[in-house]
Amino acid sequence: MVRRDALLRLYNNLLKRREEIQKRLKADLRDLGGHGTSGDMADAALDTDGDEISSSLAERECEELAQVDHAIERLKAGTYGMCEGCAKRIPVSRLNAVPFATLCIDCQRAKEEEPDWEPAFQAGKYTHLGEVKLVRDELRDPDLRDLPLGR
Repeated sequence: MVRRDALLRLYNNLLKRREEIQKRLKADLRDLGGHGTSGDMADAALDTDGDEISSSLAERECEELAQVDHAIERLKAGTYGMCEGCAKRIPVSRLNAVPFATLCIDCQRAKEEEPDWEPAFQAGKYTHLGEVKLVRDELRDPDLRDLPLGR
């Protein structure tokens, strides 16, 4: 029951966070479209730098918005709070710190340390794809009598 209450509180926090990000993005879009041409080259350069900074902030906000949306979808699907790496519960304390976390601390560390990290429950899932087992008969040359001839 405590976990359910915590998840409900986190859901409300995620909704508020999404609304905040959306408002900031809308304001950023208004600001980007609202400044005119500067009369000085230095002003133009400063304007360009400001646009690049705004653009990079907007990219980060868009990325966070996608993470928040993913967390909300997982909550609705009943998978929120379950690690996508090992399928164990993510502690509520971690979700309080990072509400859109999809990995437990151990899996997050492994992912950061190992460039080829993949979730434990999927490990080895596709290892058999590279294996081809040949039956002894497949190694022989085909007999022309086995091939159908159209007449």
